[in-house]
Amino acid sequence: MWPDRRLLDLFKIETPIVQAPMAGVQDADIVIGACEGGALGSLPCAMISVEKAREQVQIIRQRVSAPINLNFFVHKPVDPNPTQESVWKKRLAAYYREYGIDPAAPIVAANRAPFDGAACELVEELKPEVVSFHFGLPDKAYMKRVKAAGCVVISSATIVREAQWLEDNGADAIIAQGSEAGGHRGMFLTESVGSQIGTFALVPQVVDAVRVPVIAAGGIADGRGIAAALMLGAAGVQIGSAYLRCPESKVSAVGRVALNDAADDSTVITNVMTGRPARGIVNRLMHEVGPLSGDAPTFPHAATALGPLKAAAEKAGKADFTNLWSGQAQPIGREMPAADLTRTLAAAGLHRIKQMAAV
Repeated sequence: MWPDRRLLDLFKIETPIVQAPMAGVQDADIVIGACEGGALGSLPCAMISVEKAREQVQIIRQRVSAPINLNFFVHKPVDPNPTQESVWKKRLAAYYREYGIDPAAPIVAANRAPFDGAACELVEELKPEVVSFHFGLPDKAYMKRVKAAGCVVISSATIVREAQWLEDNGADAIIAQGSEAGGHRGMFLTESVGSQIGTFALVPQVVDAVRVPVIAAGGIADGRGIAAALMLGAAGVQIGSAYLRCPESKVSAVGRVALNDAADDSTVITNVMTGRPARGIVNRLMHEVGPLSGDAPTFPHAATALGPLKAAAEKAGKADFTNLWSGQAQPIGREMPAADLTRTLAAAGLHRIKQMAAV
């Protein structure tokens, strides 16, 4: 039925949709729903322990017999910088006073773990059909082990040069992440936030530059976007923000309000939440301190000092310090179970493609 079967055959899935891994706001439930709808379900593993990831995969395997994707970050870990931390704490001091929080109290460090030996052993044990990486690829030794476990490897590119690098270093498919996409930018060969490219300008350029299948991501939340991406040469799409309003998502109560109220101009690319550029719904901190600030410590350490503020504000019913990662197409989203949403998106996309083919 689908005119391009490259992704379907590569992932052994029914519909060319990848449910984007969304760390912190999803677990096995959305993966299961996406799989039931025929898509590739993705489990984000960068913010959970190896034990938790194993437990989540066991839950998924008990519920569905479908290919799954485990997603990992591959950033280079950087130790906290005392000078940066001090500057950041001073920048946040007024907020600490407002909420009556002791700035000297111990704080749990932000958890964004890069792919390491333990994670690689987990992949070798669980043998997920697909492993995706963000911020590049792991070193060659890890890549060899992941491939030897029988896993298809994919990663995100935000510019053509990154896509070419990924192909040259062993990626089996490439996610072309346009600037409209929610969450962390997959940038790893550029630091230029201002020159990030939109999805429908990036996709055809990446398609022309590489031989492996390309997956379009960013601003795609309905059948029109799916059809448009495939017409530009993509073999499939990755969709994340559209799943945030599913009942299975773990978005907080205050977060759901913000998502429901979001308009087309409600998101920005910011570094103040984690120290690395990411697109999310504007909150008080982004508005007053960012969206981009040189005071923010290196990723992921900017998030550490925000922990107590986020907890206090959410307790008061506010999302002032909550990172609500979301793409620019959030208003197109709808509230329905993940499996139903996946089937609806696929049917709408296929219908649009057939319409265009008949013209």
